[in-house]
Amino acid sequence: MTATTSHQLADTVGLPAVGRDTAASLEAESISAWFGDHKVLDRVSLTMPAHEVTALIGPSGCGKSTFLRILNRMHELIPSAGLAGRVLLDGGDIYDRGRRITHARRQIGMVFQKPNPFPAMSLYDNVVAGLKLNGIKAHRDGKDDLVEECLTKAGLWREVKDRLRQPGGALSGGQQQRLCIARSLAVRPRVLLMDEPCSALDPTSTRRIEETIAELKSEVTIVIVTHNMQQAARVSDSCAFFLAEQGTPGVIVEHGPTDAMFNTPQDPRTSDYVNGRFG
Repeated sequence: MTATTSHQLADTVGLPAVGRDTAASLEAESISAWFGDHKVLDRVSLTMPAHEVTALIGPSGCGKSTFLRILNRMHELIPSAGLAGRVLLDGGDIYDRGRRITHARRQIGMVFQKPNPFPAMSLYDNVVAGLKLNGIKAHRDGKDDLVEECLTKAGLWREVKDRLRQPGGALSGGQQQRLCIARSLAVRPRVLLMDEPCSALDPTSTRRIEETIAELKSEVTIVIVTHNMQQAARVSDSCAFFLAEQGTPGVIVEHGPTDAMFNTPQDPRTSDYVNGRFG
């Protein structure tokens, strides 16, 4: 970083200062979801505390990714999608009629399973792309510092600091995913959602992203979908086990502290799943 202070940077780009506690709690209340007439979630409730990593685990097809997309209003973009229930960000429902979808997306960012940088856009422009999309004005010096800060938090700065003008598509898969994390962080989200962010990555890239997750939770609340039980055990503070049995909609069978979910689960189905007996 240059001599610019974090508060000067915040004033320049119109964002909260670095180090300011902006992480928010997220609470889902009785969420049910449909695709057309097909119900995929049934009255799912879950509290995701601020400054914690909550892992959503369970077999494929049990509604984890749908639930994640509901948390930042992506579900409603599907023409046949239906929804009931509430999602509260620090007590305020993100689905209230007076809340703009862009406001929810700025506060609740998303990192997808497949890295999706803008391939022809430079690394630098990839990081700051969200500022323009959110109508945030920034001076050049402020953007320079913001790019360095976000790439550093995403564990990528040392690898790319001398080639910021190269296209995002030139990076490896793991680097592209960390670039997407940096892009998400640039608008200072309060919550960061991650949908299997390491599923297509090599072990080294996976380790780096897990290290990034551990560092980020001091500033942002994280909710991650993962099929990797070892990863869930390593990175999360709490887990929610989703299951859809015999064609029924997905529900949360059990949720609680990660250590308890893996070592002393209350439901035998949880024990069977985390120990690899199905799924």
